[in-house]
Amino acid sequence: MATAETVGVRAPAWRGGFGRLWSAAILSSFGDSLRTAALPLLAVTLTDRPLLIAAVTACGYLPWIVFGLLGGAIADRVDQRRAMWTVDALRGLLVAAFAVLVALGHASIGLLLALAFTLTALQTLFDNASTALLPALVHRDALGSANARLMTGQRIAGGLVGGPAVPLLLVAGAAVPFAADAATFLIAAALVASLRTGGPERTPAPAGSTLRREIGEGLRTLWRDRALRGLCAATALCNIGMGAQIATLVVLVTGWLDAGAAGFAAAGAAFTIGGLAGGVANGWIVRRLGGVRAVLIAGAVQTGALIVMGTVRSLAVLVAALTVFGFMGMVWNVNTTTLMQQRSPVELLGRVSSAFRTLAFAGVPLGALLGGAVATAWGPNTPPLLTAAFFVLALAALIPAGKRDVPVVDRGDDARTAHVPR
Repeated sequence: MATAETVGVRAPAWRGGFGRLWSAAILSSFGDSLRTAALPLLAVTLTDRPLLIAAVTACGYLPWIVFGLLGGAIADRVDQRRAMWTVDALRGLLVAAFAVLVALGHASIGLLLALAFTLTALQTLFDNASTALLPALVHRDALGSANARLMTGQRIAGGLVGGPAVPLLLVAGAAVPFAADAATFLIAAALVASLRTGGPERTPAPAGSTLRREIGEGLRTLWRDRALRGLCAATALCNIGMGAQIATLVVLVTGWLDAGAAGFAAAGAAFTIGGLAGGVANGWIVRRLGGVRAVLIAGAVQTGALIVMGTVRSLAVLVAALTVFGFMGMVWNVNTTTLMQQRSPVELLGRVSSAFRTLAFAGVPLGALLGGAVATAWGPNTPPLLTAAFFVLALAALIPAGKRDVPVVDRGDDARTAHVPR
């Protein structure tokens, strides 16, 4: 585990495996953005039924609810490096086959639904294995910096490069974005396979242990750790609100603000740029506030930005608010992931990660429905206010986690007190 010391804060060295993992993550994020943008565009050419088109997006969340916990349990049982490159290789082959079908004119809406569901089902194993593998590649004190670099790089590759590239690729043919996505999966698989560092050493599972029992152990560990429990509850509440925000932002911009497609593009760019700035500034913020307090401040500022979005009828103000919202959203995401990695027992990290993600993702579809309902009943500017209300509830759930000397619960029932960065 190679690290570099920077002004009292460890930063991950690119050598020693992190650079290859980072490169693989950036490539995958670029490919994912191509596929995510191309799938709905292809769907509208195959059906004019809005429900089926929306179902393609829904299939990107449903597997987390169905398979998320199972993916975490498997990630804790297997060699995480091998699991990651195997999953990426399989996803690359699946998307390559799909690209061939699209090129031959054999695509169908049913095939799109199956592809979206299958890729996300495989992603539940990949993401949990990646979260559990990172602490084996960088020093514990460098996890925050490593997560910031990963998320910032993914935001650049997916938001600033991948999205604008889709129209250019589609000029060459409907299958080209999917062929490019397949190539990124296969290259990323080769990069991960070349890592010389395996996963962390783990205590062998006791005789007779079952996946169901191991999943339960991960859930209990998450519940017993007060800081993790608060972070998970807060993230789940925020994601209900985010579901409402994401589902209705286009209505807010094009309807309430009458800003059209250009305004919607500006809103998306503002959120992306804010996220990039948040990734760069996160280390400075954490050095002064600590991890949990940084999350608390981020949530409070995001709440204010949401209130501004729902009350001030100006595109310029919305763009500014979304920039701030994206900035603090990156701070939230980096620090919740880092705290989860720091506080979870090594042998349970995949399961704790999966429990955290599954509970967090479960609220997104509910939030989308709530956002549509309140926008219909009270106007297109009300979903941001609904989201702000959920953020206030999230902040209340975080307050116990912000207290000093929160005990870290290990695999047994006994608690120990650890001074985790706050």
